[in-house]
Amino acid sequence: MTATTSHEALQSYYALHARIYDATRWSFLFGREAILRLAGEHCQPKRILEVGCGTGRNLSSLKKRFCDASITGIDLSADMIQVARGKTDGIELIQRAYDSPAGGFDLILFSYALSMFNPGWERSIETAAADLRPGGIVAVVDFSHTQVRWFEHWMRRNHVRMQAHLWPVLRTAFQPLKETLQPAYGGLWHYGLFIGGKKPAMAHASDGCE
Repeated sequence: MTATTSHEALQSYYALHARIYDATRWSFLFGREAILRLAGEHCQPKRILEVGCGTGRNLSSLKKRFCDASITGIDLSADMIQVARGKTDGIELIQRAYDSPAGGFDLILFSYALSMFNPGWERSIETAAADLRPGGIVAVVDFSHTQVRWFEHWMRRNHVRMQAHLWPVLRTAFQPLKETLQPAYGGLWHYGLFIGGKKPAMAHASDGCE
C-alpha cells in the first residue's frame, strides 16, 4: 500500500466515522487523560502540537491543563478537522499529513494516532524528533499488541496495527523518561504510554520544559 493509498483510505474511513467517533471510541481509547497528566509532570509547555488531533477532544483538555500555551492540532482528515472546529476556540487546526515539521514545539502529543499511520508512522516519529524544541517532550498513548488473532485482524480492518512496533522506535528517537504497558479487558490487548525527551545530542538549551 502506498502512502497516497493509505491517506485516501483513512480519509474515506473518517468521512464515515467522524460524527460518531467520540460516542463510539471511549470504550477503546484508554489512557488519554493519564498521558496528559504525565506530560504535565514533565513539562510546562509554551507551544503544543497534537498530531492526529481528530475531533479535538484532547485539544480541549490540553487547553484546560496548559491555559497559557499556544496549541496546534494537525490531522489528515478534513471531516475530523471540521468536527474539531466546532469544539475548539483559539486553537490552530491544520489539515495535512505530519511528514514535515510544523514549527517547533515544547510538547508533541500522539494519542492513538501512530498505530493508524500505515505507512507513515516512522516518518511522523522522525518529524516529531526534528520538530521538538530543546528541552521539549513527546507524549504517546497508543495501542500496543494483542495475542488474539481475530482481534488483531479486526483492528487491522479498522486501519490499526497492533504489533508492539512503536515502542522500540520511540526509544531510539527520544530519551525515554516514562514508559508503561497496561492491559485492557483482561489482556485482550495492551496499550502503552510513553514520555520521551529530545535526545541530548540534539538538545543545546532548555526552552520551556525539563
